[in-house]
Amino acid sequence: MADKDLNDLFLDTLKDIYFAEKQIYKNLPKMAKAAASDQLRAAFEKHHGETEGQIERQAGHKGCGPPSRSDAVRREENRRRTDQAGGH
Repeated sequence: MADKDLNDLFLDTLKDIYFAEKQIYKNLPKMAKAAASDQLRAAFEKHHGETEGQIERQAGHKGCGPPSRSDAVRREENRRRTDQAGGH
C-alpha cells in the first residue's frame, strides 16, 4: 500500500509542476511585453519557448496534466488525515 501512496504522491507532484508550467507559459508573454530592457525581453521570450517544450514533454507522461477536481479533493483529504494523525 505504501508503494501506491508514493506513486500517487509522485503523480500529484508531476501534475502540480505541469500546472505551474502552464501558468508560467501563460504569463511569460506579458512579462516580456513589460520588460524594461531588450535583454530581459529576449530572456522571457526564450524561456517561453523552453517552457512550451517542457509542457509538451510532461503532457506525454501517463497520469500527467492538470490536476482534476477529484485529485485536488483527494489531496486535501489526505492532508487532513495526515494533520489529524500527527496532531497538527
